[in-house]
Amino acid sequence: MAPRFLLHHSPRSRSERALWLLEEAGASYELIRHDLEKGTNKAPDFLRLNPLGKLPVLVDRGPDGSWQSVVTESLAICGYIADALPEAGLAPAIGTPERAAYASWLAYGATVLEPAFADAVFPRAAAAPARALGWPPLDAVLAQLEAALTPGPYLLGDRFTAADVMVGSMLQWGVGWGKIAPTPAIARTLAALEARPALARARAAA
Repeated sequence: MAPRFLLHHSPRSRSERALWLLEEAGASYELIRHDLEKGTNKAPDFLRLNPLGKLPVLVDRGPDGSWQSVVTESLAICGYIADALPEAGLAPAIGTPERAAYASWLAYGATVLEPAFADAVFPRAAAAPARALGWPPLDAVLAQLEAALTPGPYLLGDRFTAADVMVGSMLQWGVGWGKIAPTPAIARTLAALEARPALARARAAA
């Protein structure tokens, strides 16, 4: 039987988050690699999966290979994998107190950290009205993360979850690009993420 999951992937893109989480989950998966320079993500077959031509795209064939579901957007994909494979422990169970904090942090990377980072790196010609934005400036975002990651090393303390992939991957990118200066707690978290064997496996597979 074919692997349960099929990930449409391109290195150095947001699909690395999904690949990392598949490795963390010990999932059965295969990759279809795309060349963004050649535009393979704009081919008709791919556009039938995601009409926007964006990566990543995850295809779930089901536990027994009897059905096919398509998930787009890295935030949705990471949440989906964590819930589809609960035995991996990558998300607190629905109905537990920890689920609320997890759900908030899972969304934080894509809906707060990433747009605040983009605003800082690619400033607008004119500032947008504050009430028009759903995120604060990057320095405020990083201060909130510093507080959340103390004591750490993860967003839920000593428990690693899919939220750490979403937030941590963005911090890795910003620090690696030299656009984020890591605070002590953020530096400790990044070191903990770098030490994870699943991240090393994902990088080797990419």
